[in-house]
Amino acid sequence: MVAPFALATVADGGAERPALVVGFDENPRWRDLSDLAPTVHALLQDWDPVLRKLFTLTGEATRPLAREQLRAPLVPGQILQAGANYRTHVVELAVKHAAGERPESEVRAEAVAAMERRTADSEPFLFIGLPSAITGPYDDVVLPGYSRQHDWELELAAVIGREAFRVERDRALEHVACYTIANDLTMRDLVFRKDMPALGADWYRAKNAPGFTPLGPYLVPAAFVPEHPRIRLELNGEVMQDESTEDMICDVAALVAAASRTTPLRPGDLLLTGSPAGNGIAHGRLLRPGDVMTGTITGLGGQRTRVVAP
Repeated sequence: MVAPFALATVADGGAERPALVVGFDENPRWRDLSDLAPTVHALLQDWDPVLRKLFTLTGEATRPLAREQLRAPLVPGQILQAGANYRTHVVELAVKHAAGERPESEVRAEAVAAMERRTADSEPFLFIGLPSAITGPYDDVVLPGYSRQHDWELELAAVIGREAFRVERDRALEHVACYTIANDLTMRDLVFRKDMPALGADWYRAKNAPGFTPLGPYLVPAAFVPEHPRIRLELNGEVMQDESTEDMICDVAALVAAASRTTPLRPGDLLLTGSPAGNGIAHGRLLRPGDVMTGTITGLGGQRTRVVAP
């Protein structure tokens, strides 16, 4: 299915404007939506009537859109992130972290068994991200000088369009307005605290540097996104990640339901759903200045991120 339209934030005449975009896969054209709301986040606050209105405006999206005009599609409210949510990815990380300490076959077998138990229990692992880490889909990302292990994690991200609080899994997808692309960059050497190992992972410092969440370029309404889109990341033209969301342990509905048990999810909140196999730590090739990441997800367009030195 090709989406008839998407939402974006477009730089135009010194201002950033909410935009309706048509033909975004080949010949993008846009219409300024500032007459409806000042931002994409504001459009999501009244999503049902806005969505109906957008269908009537597609013929008015006539202005050519250049990639350079695209900014992060929205500034989210809350950012919730799912960790360890792809079976193959978790097994890869377990093997890599235990390298040299125990036989690989033993570690792999334990990780596979743990994934089977998690799949049966379907209890997501969730943590919180910062909106200040968001950057545009074509912006450069600066590698912080206090870390030496910078990694990519391309992910499907769900955008909330209807408030969700303690919703059941079978109704959870009714609260998802759109999907977009996120690259949840990670400083691997800062994940675990050597000074306080008993406290576990420190996701705050490992994932939230400025620009460490390239987002977009588009928000595509949920009805137009395939059930199991394919997530693909290339590094300097070489495929690193290429996996369907079928490898998820907890699907989007399970993640929304679990997140909503603790806090109300509100329109404009962002839920990252986890990264599939193929991260740099597993390949033994982490990010370096000058690298270019190209990320695509079926039906959602693509982003391009150049890595620069501190």
